[in-house]
Amino acid sequence: MRRRWGPAALLLLATIGLGGCGVVALPFRATSAVVKVVPVAGDVVAAPFDATAAVID
Repeated sequence: MRRRWGPAALLLLATIGLGGCGVVALPFRATSAVVKVVPVAGDVVAAPFDATAAVID
């Protein structure tokens, strides 16, 4: 029974730790981090995602 509560408790603690706006901005920040790996155009493509996350925060 303890194993079932582990992932749910971890998700709950992560949500509380991020706060309200952080939860909304997380997909934009994660997408930006993934896109920045692309060698040539990564930073250019990631700029709108970074700006959106900054506005949300």
